[in-house]
Amino acid sequence: MEKILIVDIETTGFLQAGGKIVEIGIVELDLSNGNKQIIFDQVTHEKGITRAEVENSWIVKNSSLTVEDVRTSKCLDILKPEIQDILHAYKFGCTAFNNVFDFGFMEHRGFIFPKKLDCPMKLSTNICQIPGMRGFKWPKVPEAHEFFFGKTGYIESHRGADDAFHEADIVYELFKRGVFKI
Repeated sequence: MEKILIVDIETTGFLQAGGKIVEIGIVELDLSNGNKQIIFDQVTHEKGITRAEVENSWIVKNSSLTVEDVRTSKCLDILKPEIQDILHAYKFGCTAFNNVFDFGFMEHRGFIFPKKLDCPMKLSTNICQIPGMRGFKWPKVPEAHEFFFGKTGYIESHRGADDAFHEADIVYELFKRGVFKI
């Protein structure tokens, strides 16, 4: 069984702008059959986060995540050992739809990814062929999902585990096409 992880985080902003992680979702994808399972789904907060930072964040304004969810969540420092154990347990590796963003944030917080797999967003670019400024643009999750699976009514929730669950479908499709490799 070739099981990998799909990680999706939600943040209050970009890393370079001082954004903080407020949610982490991790989904197990079995590449032998496409089965998916949510194995981690937690709202969190980081030390030093402010109420205003959460209230004014894009994620709170554009998802079901609330200030109260973040306020009453466990600190990332408490969750970190459990998350790190999960990352170490999957010898075939881990990816994220925009892995530069997700991995960048998490590595900045001290997480270690024993085996990083290719970015499905980048792998989807030449397949989806969405016109951009110079060539094809990197597809957003809903764009790639619609390309691979048609108009299913899928709307990205911008919640960690749910997003990772749907991103796993894209990864599995790329794997079946021989584009995503472990």
